[in-house]
Amino acid sequence: MGKRNGLIKRDKSNSSITRSKDLASVVVDAWDDAARALGPLKLSGEQLKAFASIDGSDDEPWDVMLQSLALDESSALKLLSDRTGLPYEQDPKLKESSSRFYELIDPTKARSVQVACVERDGSTFVLATSRPMQPSVFTMLEDELDAPIRIILAPRAAVANLINRGYEQRGDLVTEIVEDIPLDQSAIESAAGAIGKTTDLLAQARQTPVIRLVNMILFEALRRGASDVHVHPMEERLAIRLRIDGMLVDAFSPPPTLAAAISSRLKVMTELDIANRHSPQDGQTTVRIGSKKIDIRLSVIPTIFGERIVLRLLDQSNQELDLSAVGMAKKMQTKLMDCVERPNGILLVTGPTGSGKTTTLYAALGRIDRATRNVMTIEDPVEYHLDGISQMQVNVKRQVTFATGLRSLLRQDPDVILVGEIRDPETAQLAIQASLTGHFVLATLHTNDAPSAIPRLLDIGVEPYLVTSSLLGVLAQRLMRRICNTCHGTGRHEGDQCETCFGTGYKGRLAVHELMLMNDKLRHLTASRADGVTLYEAAVDSGFEPMKVDAMEKVKQGLTDEAEVFRVLH
Repeated sequence: MGKRNGLIKRDKSNSSITRSKDLASVVVDAWDDAARALGPLKLSGEQLKAFASIDGSDDEPWDVMLQSLALDESSALKLLSDRTGLPYEQDPKLKESSSRFYELIDPTKARSVQVACVERDGSTFVLATSRPMQPSVFTMLEDELDAPIRIILAPRAAVANLINRGYEQRGDLVTEIVEDIPLDQSAIESAAGAIGKTTDLLAQARQTPVIRLVNMILFEALRRGASDVHVHPMEERLAIRLRIDGMLVDAFSPPPTLAAAISSRLKVMTELDIANRHSPQDGQTTVRIGSKKIDIRLSVIPTIFGERIVLRLLDQSNQELDLSAVGMAKKMQTKLMDCVERPNGILLVTGPTGSGKTTTLYAALGRIDRATRNVMTIEDPVEYHLDGISQMQVNVKRQVTFATGLRSLLRQDPDVILVGEIRDPETAQLAIQASLTGHFVLATLHTNDAPSAIPRLLDIGVEPYLVTSSLLGVLAQRLMRRICNTCHGTGRHEGDQCETCFGTGYKGRLAVHELMLMNDKLRHLTASRADGVTLYEAAVDSGFEPMKVDAMEKVKQGLTDEAEVFRVLH
């Protein structure tokens, strides 16, 4: 004991400086041990020690840690998943079994803590979060749900989308529009007066007056046969414009204060992040008006005066998938179908965006014997649904591009392949190779006329010998407005504005075409990389009729007029 006491006395006689150094060393080692425990989330002990002094570390520790790690959110969540075993999902899908969560948990709370329910697995709620470092929140949710929870990790935008959809209480993506009254200024003012002011975007988007106003805008657009709706915020006004028969027209001007409400509602409908108002977004949904089913594709971009939105509307119940219905002359139909019925080769349809290329392609597909031929498509987006064919949707987020999708289709033993658009060298090469190996390929390309398709393919990077071996022909087209059958182009009927065409004199559209079939002379010029002008002249010498010939024939038939031909083709 004495020796021990002596030793103790000698230890006590050491300076306090030695002991403080030892204690500091232990503390540093503890921070380093804690940092090592984080595994692939490579923080140093010093960074971890300084963590508590950083602003926001108490309220949003994960966000602060992201800044310290200098990693993007997805990469950090994946590393955390590897370390903890918590599942990581880039784009979790909402299931109907999740509805109980959205009944029990206040939406403001769910949004503030960034937690959404994906599904209910037995008695367990599966919750997605982009903020994993909040154990007290998870305990609170377990108490409020009175059930166990299981956590999965997901990016912030994906969680926000789940929250939007969950509180919309939509088991599917279809919204029923029941309004059946035209939208006029008094209806706008009535709806505007009933919309309350709130800073909660989700709450605003779910207000009945906001829903009613947006539904009325969509109903009016469809009543007037619009293909697109533009919501255009400007400095002093908000313009709602409709694209009718290819022309933009001002429809109405709600108060500018309604811009945020309209934007929020449309973004919730199309599953977009309503909290993100500073970057472009794209979404889609489906609505029903009576027996009509309407596909809506939405694009939103930020501008200096607010979010500019464009909706593309496609009436699935109004599909005139017939070559005669789109305006193709019988003589040209015969030539076109002679190409389409070939066992192999490639046929291109060219024209600008919105010129009806896809409609023409599907009208041609409708005449193919789909009972004996395997018809498959890769499109962006899939605009029409035709019995007997298999359609694949481009999804870049999931690495499904035209090129990768086409490569997969070729393993499905297809006879006929439709490629929505050739826009890159890889897709062009694959389409050409497919046409040379026993498949018939239909595809679209953006050029001004049919002969220009050949130089365009060469510019993309296709070798001339491949074009000469595979290309059967090129169809080019444009859309022109039809003369209104009610007022015969005057815009007036029985002394008043024509209600059929709303005073424009035109109702509906028809296509005008030109079809260039390949021959030996064109193949020889293609092999020598001739320019578009030379190819055009050679095609005319071989009997090719430019689009204007078809257009003037339709003028003679009284289907359109010379002013419209000049507008489209001059």
